[in-house]
Amino acid sequence: MAASYLQTEQPWVGAVRERRRALLQRVGMGCACALIFSPVLGWTFTLAWAAAYLLVQVLELTAFWPVADKGRNSLPRWRLAFGTLAVALNAASFSSLSIPLWLYGGPMGGICAAVIVCSGAVYAIVTSPRSPLILAAALTPQMAYMAAIPVMMTAWGSDGTFVMATTIALMIYAAYCLNTWARMNRASQAEASARLEAEARRKEAERAMDARGAFLAAVGHDLRTPLSAILTGAMELEREAQSASSRSNAALIGQAGLMMKSLLDDLLDHAKLDAGRMTISEVDFNLRSCLAKTLRLWQRAAAAKGLKLRVEGAAEAPAWVRGDETRLRQVLNNLISNAVKFTDEGSITLRIRSWAEEPRGHAIVIEVADTGPGMDGAQLARLFEPFDQTEDGVSARHGGTGLGLAISRDLVELMGGRLTVRSAKGEGAAFALALRLEPAESRPVEIVRPDDNGQGLITRALAGSPPAPAQAPVEAPTSAPAEEASGPEATADAVEAAPAGDEPPPLKVLVVDDHDINRRAVQLILGAIDCEIEMAADGMAALDACARQGFDVIFMDVRMPELDGRETTRRLRASDGLNRATPVIAVTADTAPEDIEACMKAGMNYFVSKPLTPPALLGALQHVLTEAEDAASAESAAA
Repeated sequence: MAASYLQTEQPWVGAVRERRRALLQRVGMGCACALIFSPVLGWTFTLAWAAAYLLVQVLELTAFWPVADKGRNSLPRWRLAFGTLAVALNAASFSSLSIPLWLYGGPMGGICAAVIVCSGAVYAIVTSPRSPLILAAALTPQMAYMAAIPVMMTAWGSDGTFVMATTIALMIYAAYCLNTWARMNRASQAEASARLEAEARRKEAERAMDARGAFLAAVGHDLRTPLSAILTGAMELEREAQSASSRSNAALIGQAGLMMKSLLDDLLDHAKLDAGRMTISEVDFNLRSCLAKTLRLWQRAAAAKGLKLRVEGAAEAPAWVRGDETRLRQVLNNLISNAVKFTDEGSITLRIRSWAEEPRGHAIVIEVADTGPGMDGAQLARLFEPFDQTEDGVSARHGGTGLGLAISRDLVELMGGRLTVRSAKGEGAAFALALRLEPAESRPVEIVRPDDNGQGLITRALAGSPPAPAQAPVEAPTSAPAEEASGPEATADAVEAAPAGDEPPPLKVLVVDDHDINRRAVQLILGAIDCEIEMAADGMAALDACARQGFDVIFMDVRMPELDGRETTRRLRASDGLNRATPVIAVTADTAPEDIEACMKAGMNYFVSKPLTPPALLGALQHVLTEAEDAASAESAAA
């Protein structure tokens, strides 16, 4: 019962609704009594009594219908009076059987009559919570029939001593009934107060969670801005460095930035899970491709430590399934990362088992086993606790917050699966991820990334020449495993020259962001290719720029004051200007499925997550230009 409901409800409203819920019980009891006592009272009388009893039920139902069935909390006075009379008639009609039982059943019938009257009194107590009005209407007829019991006993010649004892017993019973109702009333009021307090606390907790969520979102957004500058600047410094020492220093900065990004992602994921706001998407994806990409990401890291990275049972895995590929890869990356981190020699094995489940779908078990030091029982008991590193010194030696496994377990449970571990000291550890995945509803065409830095394809797209033949995907840098999930694989090396005699025009790009650091980061990354870049600090400035000239691509920040990126894109799509169909890439720190879906509904074509990095940004640019080229080719073929 909601707090607002409890505060505005009349005391008799709850009793009326309680009696409405017990309607079928009353009807059943009445029919049962008619059937049981028909041998004593005759079928004619009992059927007539049952019909009258059912008619009284209809009267009470009709009187209180607006409250009991329509949810109202008040009635006109005349209707309330009519309903109260119907309750009294209801009680009087049920216990009226006691009179003919005394008249025709004698003292034995009187025993049955006493049971009926006492049960009617109990029923009146139970169905009149917090309402003296309904209690009086339902209990008064029962008390009247109780008062008639000593009279009937006297009429049948009972001894005066028994009559007196019965009278005293009935008075005690009546007092007991009233005392019981008073205690139930106090308990009901206490329950109502507790509900009000619990509702107030729930709302306070929701407000606190909303405030914390808003705070974390703001902090996450603000922290990703300097991180973008750190990562972008480090990668550019490393690319342009003239000496090995300079490249090493730049790489150190980049690795520290990636570590900060990983910690920030973990903290934000943990906050979302703790608040119950993490969502799981359902999309079709190639499971085998997902596993292959995940393994390929960690090959160099494993090789750098002299570890063998093996896979067993890959052929058993189904190809196309439906689920959340991003979250699955996040869990697998965490498990393999831990295995690489804690294993000094030997191997890391990814074992896959799969079988069909009825009526459809696949049961999948993916195990990540290592030959590391293993864990004892005490460490296993603490393994999935947030911020717990299982032993002292782990954070100092290996880094991290102790959130990875806790997040992985919660994500797997959100996907309807289970994450378990078995280990012993000196025998390594094996983490098993068990999931049930539905078959894919469709099989989208996979895009195989070309074996260049992504800029060659951009240049060819501008020149109108066909893409180069697709080759094997590029492996992500070993030093930045977390970056692989942020966008397609690309690097910011030298620009591939266009075919001779067919110089492409420069790429016209609009960068919209309310923060100067983010605008400069995008400008720095795009400086490696032939671009004409225009900046806009807010949505209105972006619309003004779009009204003046056409652009090939627009990078649009999502969170901006006054006019955010989504609304700016909606207005752009609704206009008749030059950039109505220009690809818009969302630049956002909010990468939850519902956030990305909101961007797509607003008319955006793709997204790149903050903090920005050259691989992510150039990969997003490559993606939208490839789509634009494919669409243009299809349109030409259709013409």
